[in-house]
Amino acid sequence: MSPTESAITLTVNGARRTVRVSPSTTLLEMVRTRLELTGSKECCAEGECGACTMILDGEPVNSCLVLAVETDGSEVTTIEGIGGAGMTPLQESFLTAGAIQCGFCIPGMVVAATALLERIPRPTESEVREGLSGNLCRCGGYSRISAAVMAVAGGNAAT
Repeated sequence: MSPTESAITLTVNGARRTVRVSPSTTLLEMVRTRLELTGSKECCAEGECGACTMILDGEPVNSCLVLAVETDGSEVTTIEGIGGAGMTPLQESFLTAGAIQCGFCIPGMVVAATALLERIPRPTESEVREGLSGNLCRCGGYSRISAAVMAVAGGNAAT
């Protein structure tokens, strides 16, 4: 432990945690290395791809751009915290719609879509596209991802 480290306390996936972090440690780095929750992916480290999306105090954020010390007292939900022990209807819809290809972007997509559906339970297709616009899929599966979200928003299983 370095003398420049600070102890922060936050709630991650419903569990209160205290972690020592340096001033330059990002939320993503802290969650992956200190808390060993590796579902959120580090890809661009510039906030451009959305692979590291987490929900911070109710809002989706690129966790690679948030300093861990800024999250003291906050509530964070990672992909591991969505669905708990089972899959949510949204996660099942991603599978049914064939929205998962390489899988690298999927944790961020599911987290962003979850935040969108919490904010707008029945979004239009345009709202889904806007809600996921900060997340890149290098496999180009956008139409299937959008269909998966729309299926859940409409209360139907994706086909």
